[in-house]
Amino acid sequence: MQAIEKDIRPVERKVDFEIGDTVRVHYKIIEGTKERIQVYEGVVIAIDNKGQNKTFTVRKISFDVGVERIFPVLSPKIAKIEVVRKSVVRKAKLYFLRERKGKSAKLKEKKFSKKAKVAAPVTTSDAPAAE
Repeated sequence: MQAIEKDIRPVERKVDFEIGDTVRVHYKIIEGTKERIQVYEGVVIAIDNKGQNKTFTVRKISFDVGVERIFPVLSPKIAKIEVVRKSVVRKAKLYFLRERKGKSAKLKEKKFSKKAKVAAPVTTSDAPAAE
């Protein structure tokens, strides 16, 4: 089975998100001859690590109804995955969020920067002091 998986290696993708992170998944949908990208944003509640078959589950609330979708990480239909915000969690699976609504379903936010900010060098002016 592993030999077959090596031959059919679809897309190399580094996973930069963890459980509890809010992600925006850009998913390609093919309808007949047309192709469009649908954005699915929600909280990652589970990651299943099974080699090439690695998947993650994203949960969002749509019109007061909880919707979960399972995405394969190496799927060629995923255009990109953006991390919107990171959260502090202490569990490997966040299935308890299924029973919660509103404020009780919020996760504590972890501070992070989307891009590494480069500190500008400090310049000192050599202007003469006014007497």
